[in-house]
Amino acid sequence: MVVSVALWSITATPGEPTVISPPSDIKITNIALGDELADESGRTTVKLIYRPPGADEEDSDEEDEEDEEKEADETQLAATVLCSLTPGKIEQSTVDVVLTEDDEYLIEVVGKNTVYLTGNYVDQSPQGNPYEDDEDMSDEEDYDLQDVSSDVEVDPEELDIPSDDEDRFQEIKDEEPSKADSKKRPRESDAMETEEQEGKLSKAQQKKLNKKLKAANGEAVPAETPEKAEKAEKKSKDKKKEKAEKEAAPKGQTKQGGVKVVDHKVGTGPQAKSGDTVGMRYIGKLENGKIFDQNTKGKPFKFTLGKGEVIKGWDVGVAGMQVGGERLLTIPAPMAYGKKSQTGIPANSTLIFEVKLVSIN
Repeated sequence: MVVSVALWSITATPGEPTVISPPSDIKITNIALGDELADESGRTTVKLIYRPPGADEEDSDEEDEEDEEKEADETQLAATVLCSLTPGKIEQSTVDVVLTEDDEYLIEVVGKNTVYLTGNYVDQSPQGNPYEDDEDMSDEEDYDLQDVSSDVEVDPEELDIPSDDEDRFQEIKDEEPSKADSKKRPRESDAMETEEQEGKLSKAQQKKLNKKLKAANGEAVPAETPEKAEKAEKKSKDKKKEKAEKEAAPKGQTKQGGVKVVDHKVGTGPQAKSGDTVGMRYIGKLENGKIFDQNTKGKPFKFTLGKGEVIKGWDVGVAGMQVGGERLLTIPAPMAYGKKSQTGIPANSTLIFEVKLVSIN
């Protein structure tokens, strides 16, 4: 595995071959033009001159012939083009070339522009031997003394050898299928025994017994006690009562301006409409339950409906009521006194009125 160790770079100029003799393996990854160009339109080619593997082997028979060795050295060099760069078109190139340690290389630039080579010092040594653990294990297995026979005499009495009188084979009896796995109805005798034992069993035992009792369809039959039956019946009645109360609960509606009305009791006769003079009983409260005004006895409060004699929430909320009807009005601040405060009523208060219509004229 190749691991990058440190950054490496070099500058190569035209006409001057650059010699590289890396102290460690180098991986060239990028070649680019500089910020200053001597030729803004010409192409620049980067060449690598190197000695191929095996070319440095010397022939022992030719050691004395120095001239022939020099000629051989010249012919053993190889050259390749790493890239060609053109300003405005291709100004850098990505490469993947590794220069090995202690070998000599020449970088030659053909053209007029200076180029910059960038890469990394790399470590190509293998990371550990994956077979070391297996070899250690195999050595331990080879020398496992437990598998080696011994010539030491052993007293027969110390050996665990069964006598002739002892059973050499264990008899295995087939287990009867559990009654809990059967979907058949229990016999009458079993049912009678179960009923007799119910009063003597603990809760955990009673639970297990219930699982064993099966109906024809395979479902468990609960052994219900009178107390449980009474509780179940009471629970059922409570649910029915709660459901009836919900259905009988008055349903509210939201009218103009966000006024919410809930009829607690519907009256009789004609409905109150705009222009009618109505007589009212009422209790006015804030949201925190504090009463700020009320008319529950004496002369009823009278006003003309829909003429602006009262707050808007009353004109909207009382309309449609019948004599004897009782209604809960929840009036938001804009439909009451708004930003103005009144005696006992802070500004921007939502008002709640319990009203009863006693007359229509």
